[in-house]
Amino acid sequence: MNINVNIERLVLDGIDIPRHQRPILQRSVESELASLLVEEGIARRWGSGGAVPRLSAAAIQLQEGATPEQLGRAIAHTVVRGIG
Repeated sequence: MNINVNIERLVLDGIDIPRHQRPILQRSVESELASLLVEEGIARRWGSGGAVPRLSAAAIQLQEGATPEQLGRAIAHTVVRGIG
């Protein structure tokens, strides 16, 4: 099975990521999301494909000073819970 994920826009309310760290955050979200989808699979309803115009995710609790990598992993886990 091939999995293609396209995130056109990621809105993070209340989090200020410096411009130079945004690519790091993006790579972290993509990498962790791909790993989770491989490890945990995709919910049955997504087995034949589909598109979602918007996905609202639960709040993420982070420690102060979290790195872009840590934030990306947390976002990916929240997205997987949201689509599962």
